[in-house]
Amino acid sequence: MKITGYRTLRTTHHWGRPVGDVNGFVASGVTELPIVILETDEGVEGVGTGSHADLDRLFPALEGQDPRAATTLYDAMLARVFKTSHAGATFGGIGTLDTALWDIKAKLAGEPLWRLLGAGDRYVHGYASGLDAALTDDQLVTLYRSFAERGYTAAKLKGGRRLSDDRRRFGLLSEALSAGDTPPALMLDANESWNVKQAVRYVSALEQHIDLTWVEEPLRRWDALGHARLSQSIKSAVATGENLTGLEMYRPLLDAGGADIVQAGAVWGVTHMHRVAMTAHSRDLAISPVGLTANYAVAAVAAAVPNHLTSEVQDLGTPLGLTIDQEFIDGGIVLGYQPGAGIAVDEAAICAARAADGWQTPDGPHVRPQRSGLRIVDGGGWGE
Repeated sequence: MKITGYRTLRTTHHWGRPVGDVNGFVASGVTELPIVILETDEGVEGVGTGSHADLDRLFPALEGQDPRAATTLYDAMLARVFKTSHAGATFGGIGTLDTALWDIKAKLAGEPLWRLLGAGDRYVHGYASGLDAALTDDQLVTLYRSFAERGYTAAKLKGGRRLSDDRRRFGLLSEALSAGDTPPALMLDANESWNVKQAVRYVSALEQHIDLTWVEEPLRRWDALGHARLSQSIKSAVATGENLTGLEMYRPLLDAGGADIVQAGAVWGVTHMHRVAMTAHSRDLAISPVGLTANYAVAAVAAAVPNHLTSEVQDLGTPLGLTIDQEFIDGGIVLGYQPGAGIAVDEAAICAARAADGWQTPDGPHVRPQRSGLRIVDGGGWGE
């Protein structure tokens, strides 16, 4: 069997609400999801979702190769772009092609990906994370009650701008998610918007009222020593790593003791997630995948590794034209038995629909505000 080509599609995800974080939000609640379909000479195709970045530069590493050699081909893609670096957007293209390779490999084995990777159970523990920074209080309660109806007892709030707002919103989360006498697990995601002392002051003040499970991405992603200082200064765990594009970027963070919970972005693919999980496991640290709405196959890795803590579930819906063999029930994700990664694509439906702008709008959550990390008082507008 040989890889012969690939084709790309772009579908849309209709969230039904504004989505974003402290850096900005997409008011329409409609975002774009890139899809890659990897082709072979035997007609078996692999599906990857997440990114179209640098596919033309990466594909020569795969062309004519046997797709079953997934990890070898992953390293071949890294080697293909080593002079200009695999970091940044390029890593998303690698991750999407890598996921398509694993999809083919599992289909050829006649097994769901979670079983091929060695999982004995298809249940993946999850937590609710609605990208909720722009929601009103009523919208926030409605959203998290819908998660609670599916058994979710943990949630992550997007915040970090105004302490009084976060305290109030955490109260609403607790009420929406509480089940009997068991209080929910509560997390805060600041999306790299603080410096060290801001983070210590803010989290310490919040911890006087809230039992935080973790604070996520409090500082810039590369600040290994800052994360270590913060971890030693607060009670909650520090969770970070989702924006590190390559296993080598974790070394200074972990050596410094800067991550209590190791995260990895789902968009970076199956092989990366597995390698990060094993690196964290070697240090007795738990792994928590971020953003499974960008790359659904990573849930199979979560099911298979021994140190998975919980995975981020951002929405209970599905992008247009995709059918995902999984269920959001019992406070997590129950993966299906369909061979492969469990992603079916209706190309006709996608091609008939109009694409949206995606995340990269001028004031969207993937555009860092000019004054981020430089505020001396709580609050301020989205651009401050």
